[in-house]
Amino acid sequence: MELQFLGGACEVGRSGVLLKGERNILLDYGVKLDHKTEYPLNAPNVEACILSHAHLDHCGNIPFLYKAAFPTTYGTEPTMELSRLLIDDSIKVGAKNHQPPKFSKHQLRNMLGKYSSHDFGAPMDLPGCTATFHDAGHICGSAITEIESARTGRKLVYTGDFKSEPQMIQNGAETVKSDILITESTYAMRDHPDRDELIRKFILDIRGVIDSGGTALVPTFAVGRAQELLAILHQNKLTDYVYLDGMARKATEISLYYPHYLKNADLLANAVRKSTTVSSSSHRGDALTGSSIILTTAGMLNGGPVLNYITRLGPNSKIFLTGYQVEGTNGRRLTEGLPLIIDGKKYAIKTPWEYYDFSAHAGRKDLVGYAKGSNPEVVFCMHGDEEDVNSLAGELKNEGFKTHAPKLGDTFKIDF
Repeated sequence: MELQFLGGACEVGRSGVLLKGERNILLDYGVKLDHKTEYPLNAPNVEACILSHAHLDHCGNIPFLYKAAFPTTYGTEPTMELSRLLIDDSIKVGAKNHQPPKFSKHQLRNMLGKYSSHDFGAPMDLPGCTATFHDAGHICGSAITEIESARTGRKLVYTGDFKSEPQMIQNGAETVKSDILITESTYAMRDHPDRDELIRKFILDIRGVIDSGGTALVPTFAVGRAQELLAILHQNKLTDYVYLDGMARKATEISLYYPHYLKNADLLANAVRKSTTVSSSSHRGDALTGSSIILTTAGMLNGGPVLNYITRLGPNSKIFLTGYQVEGTNGRRLTEGLPLIIDGKKYAIKTPWEYYDFSAHAGRKDLVGYAKGSNPEVVFCMHGDEEDVNSLAGELKNEGFKTHAPKLGDTFKIDF
């Protein structure tokens, strides 16, 4: 058999890996959102698509498969509902920005109609193999996929995005033994800060803004990060100040519908009850009056309600970035001291900002540790900037593994 890397190769975004044999299986099929949308290479004759989780860089182009065929898409149930939410929103945003996706809502409905939901640990019969999902610890419903060949019994493990360390509302990733490992490499060159100390500093900084009568603007990813931060704020008795805006509201509602996929669903549910939901544009004005914490999309400042707030912040306010800022996004522009571009106009933002690394990805130590625990014969490193991918491949090679750092379109023969 062969592995072909259709996207996510020496880059973050548009993940897609094709397992090619008599019947082809696709691992994720996402998009890369920058100043323009980038798509993975075409995936011919796909019979099954395995979806690791709901973020658009992994799920965002799957409906395109349903223009010419009707493969079955496999994933967990929360991944289906969260993917529906994000992909539907991407269609609306694309139309607004005159960059419609390559598919329509009709293809999205076809995808959902051919979606097969499976819990962690429940084997799935696929063409020529059996697949099993394991908790990836990244977001609600995210899965590491174990694929066992019916012919040889050999195992291929695809991590997708994973987090080894438990978070506030997610358990840590499960290590799965493999013969062939395909791993993410997003943070291959650095480790994340100690989580307890990070939360302590974050809360101290938030309280400083609140005590001075300002607004703490917390741009966040709707799926995963918003729920984590909301739980952290509640645990620290700050939810009375929280305004929850944007798609984070619906994503939180969906996550709570699947409590067995969460480490601490009760904490999140209580946080929602104590916080204030923003339901109208006039309500946004209320959120900017007096001491407040605004938890809102989008996490990279490239759209969503955050743009309604960021130019209207009063004195003593502060912007809290809590996730990776991709090159070319408004979030990256803010960190580089450049004006933000909103509706075609440039805005110089004078409000101070701080970055807090609440990443839901594994850091360098955990990436290497996962590979050692999985103990494969060969490792393919993807989903990272070229420097990160090559760094992880080099470090694992020094540990005795055979490694590859694929580039876009590269194909490898595998013993499977």
